[in-house]
Amino acid sequence: QVQLVESGGGSVQAGGSLTLSCAASTLTYSTAYMTWFRQAPGKEREGVAAIGTVDGTTYYAAPVKGRFTISRNVAENTVYLQMNSVKPEDTAMYYCAAGRPIRVFQASQYNYWGQGTQVTVSS
Repeated sequence: QVQLVESGGGSVQAGGSLTLSCAASTLTYSTAYMTWFRQAPGKEREGVAAIGTVDGTTYYAAPVKGRFTISRNVAENTVYLQMNSVKPEDTAMYYCAAGRPIRVFQASQYNYWGQGTQVTVSS
């Protein structure tokens, strides 16, 4: 069983920066990707950024490309999401997920989820 623990959420003004962390208890064959999703009130959960746990390949959703950076610390089984130039529309609960998806931003294909961390961006 893989456990994921997110941290680093909070409130920030538009244009500012925030870094989220996701620590995995272990990585296995079934955790080929670790991915950040977000869900705003009344909206569907959407993929934000993903990283391959073996080769470090990264993927970004269009709304955050060029502003967010996903990275990993292999020794600590930890993935980070550096959020720069944040906008009010980035306000959401951010979730870390791990799995072996066919489509990296398809939430239903992930087996393991963290509890979420809230990010609020004020204008």
